[in-house]
Amino acid sequence: MGVGVEQRHLIARRAAKEIRPGMLVNLGIGIPTLVADYIPHDWDVMFHAENGILGTGPTPAKGQEDENLCNAGGFPVTIVPGASYFDSTVAFGMIRRGYLDITILGALEVSEKGDLANWIVPGKRVPGMGGAIELAQKAKKVIVLMNHTNKAGEPKILRKCTLPLTAPECVDMIITERAVIEVVDGELYLREVLYPYTVEQVVESTEAPLKFAESSQIPVFK
Repeated sequence: MGVGVEQRHLIARRAAKEIRPGMLVNLGIGIPTLVADYIPHDWDVMFHAENGILGTGPTPAKGQEDENLCNAGGFPVTIVPGASYFDSTVAFGMIRRGYLDITILGALEVSEKGDLANWIVPGKRVPGMGGAIELAQKAKKVIVLMNHTNKAGEPKILRKCTLPLTAPECVDMIITERAVIEVVDGELYLREVLYPYTVEQVVESTEAPLKFAESSQIPVFK
């Protein structure tokens, strides 16, 4: 079962808290694209798109879209002062040289060791893996934004991924509509719970074991 609009924006707003002024950040397709809407304009954060833009801005208002400006997923974007354009070779060169401070990606599954599966479900047609493999391997920090469970209500945070991997042991943080989970040395630590869920509900809907300090209260993000 998918998450609603309000929950998608809650996830994006929480992810934006991981970004600092002056960072170079790549946003994946789906919920990650909403993160740009929650970054202060004076922070000088430069959002990177694999199709050749450095300096994408918030989502344009309806009716204000520029048909010549889109991100790697084909969705309309705005640009900020100082933005630049280049071909995809240069865009991927930035990724492969490790210049990105953070990449924020969607996912189908994540394992307890931080393995990422986000590009294909066997038997289903997909446009390709895009830049996910390079982004997952080369960004300084990899944050995954996704539903906590799939359409059947089954956990997407697993002991071991069942789908083909995009990259092994690459995820640093997972943010869902239920929780903020950090990957540390191959183990998952529950850092925050997203309102209105409880710690018990997060644990019950996560296949992989979660660690947390039982003596202290887990913060709730609203």
